[in-house]
Amino acid sequence: MGKRLTQIATRTGDDGSTGLGDNTRVSKDNQRVHAMGDVDELNSHIGVLLCEHMPNDVRALLVEIQHQLFNLGGELSIPGFELLKADALLALDQALEHYNGALPKLQEFILPAGNRAASQAHVCRTVARRAERAVVALGAVEAVKDTPRQYLNRLSDLLFVLARVLNRMNGGDDVYWKSERLARNDDPGVA
Repeated sequence: MGKRLTQIATRTGDDGSTGLGDNTRVSKDNQRVHAMGDVDELNSHIGVLLCEHMPNDVRALLVEIQHQLFNLGGELSIPGFELLKADALLALDQALEHYNGALPKLQEFILPAGNRAASQAHVCRTVARRAERAVVALGAVEAVKDTPRQYLNRLSDLLFVLARVLNRMNGGDDVYWKSERLARNDDPGVA
């Protein structure tokens, strides 16, 4: 990546364009810029999640994910470049297996709710899904390696599982969805 930021306000983007890592300029509404922005937003939301109380192993995992998301953003900023390695995807798979293995199997849908840490993990999950869609859209118009898309897909799954883990802190649980049918059947006044 060579360059480091020495000046923040360059005014070069005032015309609605932005520079990529290979020194080309593209419109700020370019698919690549959308994907980079969604990955950056996801990383920022994970930063908010890290402000919450959580087990040290989850915290360390999320910090590592932030570094990998920075790599992913760097890869997206340089067409044809590769920064996100397959071992980052493997690490997500291992974490997913580890944390999901300790949870009870889901019998019903759950709401994106619970304690603040779990709720923020759900926000991160939805932003990861949006970032994945942006990378898929970019891949429809430009060549993109598979690993960024796969990483975001797996990360959204992991964030769902981590939300469940975080909801169990201090004796909490998942917040289950009740369909209209279930709500009517649960009401003793409804025949």
